[in-house]
Amino acid sequence: MSDDSITNIEVDNDELLFEATLRPSQFEDYIGQEKTKRNLEIFIEAARIRGDALDHVLFYGPPGLGKTTLANIIASEMGANIKSTSGPVIEKSGDLAAILT
Repeated sequence: MSDDSITNIEVDNDELLFEATLRPSQFEDYIGQEKTKRNLEIFIEAARIRGDALDHVLFYGPPGLGKTTLANIIASEMGANIKSTSGPVIEKSGDLAAILT
């Protein structure tokens, strides 16, 4: 018996808007992980100087470390849109392709 309630979560738009107000949107508002923040700031500045998109960045680790927040800050700093997902949602290669296209 499979419990789809874990992977098939309905998200209310009001909840997403509320969550967005809680997360920092700039590196200066993000507390902690100073070395990681500095490296990301260098990556972003280099991409801006080149006039290119930022190279790929992959965050991994247990929940609650700020991975999604950092990804959103990067998108904000680059003036780009972001699509977030989580590992359990991706069951086969087609799932990832659908998210990326």
